[in-house]
Amino acid sequence: MFSGVKAGLVSADVLRREQQELRRHERSNKRLEEESRHSETVFRDKSGRKRDLAQERLEQKQRDEAKAERDKQYAKWGKGLAQGRQQQQNVEDAIKEMQKPLARYIDDQDLDRMLREQEREGDPMADFIKKRKAKESKEKKEKPRYKGPAPPLNRFNIWPGHRWDGVDRSNGFEQQHFARMANRKAVQELAYKWSVEDM
Repeated sequence: MFSGVKAGLVSADVLRREQQELRRHERSNKRLEEESRHSETVFRDKSGRKRDLAQERLEQKQRDEAKAERDKQYAKWGKGLAQGRQQQQNVEDAIKEMQKPLARYIDDQDLDRMLREQEREGDPMADFIKKRKAKESKEKKEKPRYKGPAPPLNRFNIWPGHRWDGVDRSNGFEQQHFARMANRKAVQELAYKWSVEDM
């Protein structure tokens, strides 16, 4: 039978021996049962090696933290770095303005600077200051431009670079393009004049 005893009609001696054998077997298994009750489950990977679950949990936690940090960074980039800085600057300016007293006197430097930066109509010095600022900005490094005879036209109205020697090395496509456009326009104009001629 499944329990290990013989099936069918058996004598009392055989039955007693089988019972003793079963008890002895259970006593020998009792020690293994106690050991296995307090032992931890061993997890193995596909190749049969033991898995260190604590280490795996720690690595997974680190990966999740890195992913969360990366997602946070992408969310910050998605909102726009310059816009974020501008918003922070606006908040700081508002806090700074709120901390100022309500009554502002003539010796207030911020008020003085703000009033000086305002442009008023009919100000005689405004033109002079604009010209001076334009001159200062012009003195800053400006990209060199081509200074020579007028270059041939191109489809995109791109000015040649400052190192161009003035020699047209094209295959004539641009000129053909402009000629076709002018021809098409002339034909359209002629067709229009012909169609309204008898009116």
